Amino acid sequence: MAVVVAAAIVVIIALVTAFIAPGWALKKNASDGGAVAQGTETQTTQAAPATPTISPSALPSDATELLKAMPDTVLNFARTGAGATSTWQSAKVKPIEEYTLTYSTGDAADDVTIVTAQWSKADDAKTQYDALASALTGKELASGNIKVSGSSTGSYVTKEDASDSNKAVSVWRNDTVVFQATGSKQAVQDLTKNFPL
Repeated sequence: MAVVVAAAIVVIIALVTAFIAPGWALKKNASDGGAVAQGTETQTTQAAPATPTISPSALPSDATELLKAMPDTVLNFARTGAGATSTWQSAKVKPIEEYTLTYSTGDAADDVTIVTAQWSKADDAKTQYDALASALTGKELASGNIKVSGSSTGSYVTKEDASDSNKAVSVWRNDTVVFQATGSKQAVQDLTKNFPL
């Protein structure tokens, strides 16, 4: 019994001493004689809302199936614009349809512009994807394959904008459809990582 009481007293003294003179609980760095706190550092960040604070805009009344497949919302982004474009009409093989979409959180600094187009053949879409991806010269942020039901249907790459490290460009291909997203680095990464197509 005396051993248990003595052990309890030692534990209590150690805890009290740790709060009164906490320096003893730090690991000493042998190289500089300084103290280094042990444990893991935690960083508190505020996560983006899972739903948008603005309403998505309606699609044009003559929207094609490709345009109708574009999500109204992704995370806290809402589609605020959608219309036909001719951005890639100079491609080796012209797309059969092509659109520019804008997704926004309500803060213009976080707007992401997506150009998307569809080709009649997957090889033609891959040719366009390869041309766009090889033109990206900034630091790579992410890349990989797109899989649907376990089968690879395309690829993706996200890189910093070579002229502005606060911005990014993401290009991906899913079978016959190619996408290119541009905007602020974090917004592009968040939107494209969660874009359902």
